[in-house]
Amino acid sequence: MDSIDLEVLKACDDWINAGRKCELVTVIKSWGSSPRPEGAMLAICEDGRVVGSVSGGCIEDDLIERVRKEGITRARPELITYGITADEAHRFGLPCGGTIQLAIEPLCGDSRIDELLQRLSRRELVARRLDLATGRVVLGPAGAGMSMHASEHVLTTIHGPRWRLVLIGAGQLSRFVAQIAAGMDYAVTVCDPREEYRDGWQVPGVELRHAMPDDVVIEMKLDRRSAVVALTHDPKLDDLALMEALKSDAFYVGAIGSRANNAKRRERLKLFDLNDEQIARLRGPVGLYIGSKTPAEIAISILAEMTAAKNGIVLSEDLRVAHAKGPAAIGESGCVSPR
Repeated sequence: MDSIDLEVLKACDDWINAGRKCELVTVIKSWGSSPRPEGAMLAICEDGRVVGSVSGGCIEDDLIERVRKEGITRARPELITYGITADEAHRFGLPCGGTIQLAIEPLCGDSRIDELLQRLSRRELVARRLDLATGRVVLGPAGAGMSMHASEHVLTTIHGPRWRLVLIGAGQLSRFVAQIAAGMDYAVTVCDPREEYRDGWQVPGVELRHAMPDDVVIEMKLDRRSAVVALTHDPKLDDLALMEALKSDAFYVGAIGSRANNAKRRERLKLFDLNDEQIARLRGPVGLYIGSKTPAEIAISILAEMTAAKNGIVLSEDLRVAHAKGPAAIGESGCVSPR
């Protein structure tokens, strides 16, 4: 789950333990454009403090104003809708005619927020089922393909580990990929056994591991919320880690380099314990063809392709660096130039 959602749940737990009244607000459905996606959450305390977001700010302001004037008085969950009319849509910062439906749930010890957080700390994927009539909560395991579902009587939300990104190599490009990915709420791990590349590494919120990349990949037990990108150009570091990643459930496995070098990499991987289907999962050269030249632009190219894979978007082949660039774009060094 995104770190902001985790902050929302932790705030709820803190307020419950402190004996404060609070509510959990969840975006159930939206019609037209919406500032926040379905499943986005906000926690609001009886004193008007909020954590998280369900809109661009105007709906939050309305919720805060109501709490400060009336307090938290709900005894059961309630569904409310904002922006039914054009005037309301304009008032709450929604596009003209836009509508957003929220579930507002008063919380208490029986809401099982503490148990949910404990499960998330163990990297479990959890389905939280809320009975909209009684407020009763049931927690259970969620399947990897499950998503939030709301019916007339039950709201089921899915909570799970943050998306993880493993970067092989601590070079300049890794810094930009790590910085942007961290801003996208990925838990980023950079692994590089080379001391000369680790010196001076300073990217807040990013874990740097002094270990062989394949050992890190095995240790992390990659799941469907994990991605691996090799950024060293060094087969001694990349290949074994990519082999382990391609055998895992990681949703994205990629490597930089020219088309020629990636073709050689695939030939080397055939010597390992990998079948053709696993090798075909390797994305390389990674990224979308956006004409990027600088490390920062190349990082955006890589993360754009990774985001599409994460969201289940099938891209046409001519958008990928691996297919969009002609032979002339590959220099004598074997490295791909503008992406």
